[in-house]
Amino acid sequence: MRVVIAEDDPLLREGLALLLRAESFDVVATAGTPEEFLAAVETHEPDVAIVDVRMPPTHTDEGITAAVRARRSRPGLAVLVLSAYVEQAFATELLAEGSARLGYLLKERVGRVQEFLTALHRVADGGTAIDPEVVTQLFARTRPDAHLDRLSPRERDVLALMAEGLGNAAIAERLRITEGAVHKHIRSIFAKLGLAPTDRTDRRVAAVLRYLDDARRRA
Repeated sequence: MRVVIAEDDPLLREGLALLLRAESFDVVATAGTPEEFLAAVETHEPDVAIVDVRMPPTHTDEGITAAVRARRSRPGLAVLVLSAYVEQAFATELLAEGSARLGYLLKERVGRVQEFLTALHRVADGGTAIDPEVVTQLFARTRPDAHLDRLSPRERDVLALMAEGLGNAAIAERLRITEGAVHKHIRSIFAKLGLAPTDRTDRRVAAVLRYLDDARRRA
């Protein structure tokens, strides 16, 4: 698996590279700036990119912006974003591009090596890996989302597979139903969750985040 790492902290950047190479990942390039990262993606065509949220020159949203540009220029690129703390606006911006092959983790997870590697593999395999703390802060509420209780068992199955980053065809194959049935279930999920077609947010992403928040609360 070919990996590019974009992190402006040299110690963390090299530490990640050493860790991944020890786990048999092919780290084809490391970058300390967004420009270097985008050039590396174009040159090496990696399978997955690990990107810090805050990068030079202003250390605000350069990493997120670069990650969005990289996913647009290289369809299918898996991206695992790392952040020192939850950046709610940036997380929402990135998720608006779609949740498949996307991860958003706090940097403290890197120290929990197995959790970090599991998330990286999941993202590279086409799934979604969102840090539980990110979900908590994106959906900070005093009560669980009662709308999810309205879903049928089959609709929950479909939503769970959406949360793994699967597209409609893959969901149909996994559940052994037709794509038409998947479309019908998804429309029903959106309706029951109150996600209207006119919503500015990506309804699929919003539904997935609600599912992840509910799963965290039930754990």
